[in-house]
Amino acid sequence: MELNLEFISTKLIKPSIPTPQHLKNYKLSFFDQLAEREHMPLLLFYPNVNNDDNINDDKFDEKLEKSLSRILSHVYPAAGRLSRDQCSIDCLGQGVKFTKAKVNCQFNDFINQVQNDLNLALFFFPQDIQDLKDADFDSTPPMVVQVTKFECGGIAMSISASHPVMDGFSNFKFVYEWAKVCKLGIPADQIDFMSFDFGEILPARDLSNIFPNRVHPVELEAKFIAKRFFINEQTISSLRDKLARAIDSGEFCFKPSRVEIITAILWRALIRVSEAKHGYLRRSLVFFPVNLRGKISLPLKENAFGNYVMDAPILFVPKKNKMELHDFVTLIRNSVQKAIDACAIGSADDIITTVANSYKEIFASKEWGTDNDEVDKCIISSLCKFPMKDADFGRGKPSLMHFGLRNFPSCWMYDAECGSICVQVDLKDSYMSLFECESDIKAFINGNQERIQLQPLL
Repeated sequence: MELNLEFISTKLIKPSIPTPQHLKNYKLSFFDQLAEREHMPLLLFYPNVNNDDNINDDKFDEKLEKSLSRILSHVYPAAGRLSRDQCSIDCLGQGVKFTKAKVNCQFNDFINQVQNDLNLALFFFPQDIQDLKDADFDSTPPMVVQVTKFECGGIAMSISASHPVMDGFSNFKFVYEWAKVCKLGIPADQIDFMSFDFGEILPARDLSNIFPNRVHPVELEAKFIAKRFFINEQTISSLRDKLARAIDSGEFCFKPSRVEIITAILWRALIRVSEAKHGYLRRSLVFFPVNLRGKISLPLKENAFGNYVMDAPILFVPKKNKMELHDFVTLIRNSVQKAIDACAIGSADDIITTVANSYKEIFASKEWGTDNDEVDKCIISSLCKFPMKDADFGRGKPSLMHFGLRNFPSCWMYDAECGSICVQVDLKDSYMSLFECESDIKAFINGNQERIQLQPLL
């Protein structure tokens, strides 16, 4: 499928109510400083719900822009710009970049094609958020929106957020609430769903004496492709039953969550793929992002804006760790809980020390760090219970979602219909073919991979 994109207009959407003087400098937090200097795009695809003409499109465009303007009056840092010291945001109402475009394709045709080639979704990313250099990154708006219309009236919405300004929770919450404001016409003075005081509780600081030079994992030279598949509730229940037998035999001592089970399956499959690729079992490191809201003693609200995520390191060592599924589930549970417990009790300084030690011992170490090519590394992230799938701007719920920049081995889990979980897997091309043939994964792909339908992913 040859897609041609035509840009129609680009403007800055500013807050409908000017930011008050006392809020014009938003302080970033310590965790904001740790975030990768990159934009995180979320793509939502909506079919045309009306068999009408361009009049409805024009009305929707107006609602979309006005509702964005209203919600920015509350989420004012998203309309600002990073300051020169990179420790705060100048909130002068500069605005969110908002681009309208159109594509020479019917929505249904695209959905049919994307079932076989999920990489087609990348075509709808904002053009100016990938591979940003430092100078360009600082001047790029913290949020960039692109709305692309298909010939039939369906749309692709890309909402890309600057990671040093907000994490996935903040971004997805913003999109969900924006959709509500758009659909219901909520006025600006009634919008109140986030708190903005994290920078006061855990302020940014000089990192030079805390961290060595930080290098975030990225593999820009490799070609990555994405596939997605569904794990239905029946399959999850069957896996739970198998693990229950391990509990009965004393090999296992807790009831695992569905996220723990699926993480274990994905990780074990990736380890087996690496073994097939290299001819021997290798060490493996999983970065598992943990949302710390509500999990620690600091006086931070659960709806806090910004970054409040810690990458829990989960380590697999051949011969030391076994390959049974319950062993992986136990390893995941213990590693994530250890990361949470380390931050749960203590002062702000204690939390900073804990995070710094974790980075030095794992991510920056010679044994496990980014420079060690003998360690396989990947991100496995659970977006389950996040509200993206319910983001209804007045056109129904999204038919298809897509996450991430596709520049590192990653697995994204999110809620799908009828209690099932959808997994988007980003891997190098040569690894993906092996991954799909791995025995645990075959069970999910057979009969499920083609279930990319036009119905909402409920």
